[in-house]
Amino acid sequence: MSMITERPVHGRAPGAQIGSGPVTAEGPAVDGAPAGRARGRDVVGVVRAYVALTKPRIVELLLVTTVPAMMLAAGGLPSLWLVAVVLVGGSLAAGAANALNCYIDRDIDQLMRRTKRRPLPTHVVAPKQALVFGLVLAVVSVTIMAVFTNWLATVLTLAAIAYYDLVYTMWLKRTTPMNTFWGGACGSAPVLIGWAAVTGSLSPAAWALFAVVFFWQMPHFYALAIKYKDDYARASIPMLPVVASARRVNTEILLFSWLTVAASVAVWPLGMSPIYGATALVLGGVFLLEAHRLVNRSRRGEPLRPMRLFHWSTTYLTVLFIAVALDALL
Repeated sequence: MSMITERPVHGRAPGAQIGSGPVTAEGPAVDGAPAGRARGRDVVGVVRAYVALTKPRIVELLLVTTVPAMMLAAGGLPSLWLVAVVLVGGSLAAGAANALNCYIDRDIDQLMRRTKRRPLPTHVVAPKQALVFGLVLAVVSVTIMAVFTNWLATVLTLAAIAYYDLVYTMWLKRTTPMNTFWGGACGSAPVLIGWAAVTGSLSPAAWALFAVVFFWQMPHFYALAIKYKDDYARASIPMLPVVASARRVNTEILLFSWLTVAASVAVWPLGMSPIYGATALVLGGVFLLEAHRLVNRSRRGEPLRPMRLFHWSTTYLTVLFIAVALDALL
């Protein structure tokens, strides 16, 4: 994990010698910069590269669903120690799954504009080191969950990592346009993990929240796949917008958007207050408006602007789960 592949750094050719510049008070220079300062930049760059392997923005979104689920399961604020454990364990688990995903997908990442600047395509991190890094994070995360939570939360954590990398990344993503649907269990797992960590079991409310996140992923990722349709086609990844007609994509966007909102409303009678219910209805209405707006643009042959739905869907999920958290405190 400490080895870095030989690569151009700040315009330096692979064969250039680090000590080839003039000597300064701080030591030999690299491309005109003091060696100590250059080494510092390299260390920071390496740390950033390893952080990038974990895809921190995705980790943040997963944690947004975890803590409110824990609060609802506890009927208020759970043990802060338990919250900290689940946040650390969950972050490491998600980071592990994402790092291993980067290792497995290194061949297609270099073909796509959206991913070609990731650490492996740019040779900032060697594939072997990314693999070791991901495996170490996985072992540490599962160990933390095993020691400080319970068997159900631990099994769910391990299953989520394995399913995402072995089933989704290695198989589903490359072979079927249903990859987003069948892979949706991974992104929904943090809800169940958080709930299980608090109660040691899974109730109907936990599964209802799981359904919200599960159905939400289809319109969310279909919008992204529409934006990067050419990228996925270049890498021969059969995302639905690449291999299906616009009519089929539109149908699924609307279907799963409505199912997302229906699932969010179904949470209401499971012990939630009218505040949550009103929030779910208003947010759901705006979500459906954006989904129908995208589909209508497609039908009229107008510029689609799919990232409007993509970004709004992120806001939708975040605000909805904030409402879950607030409701649990009432």
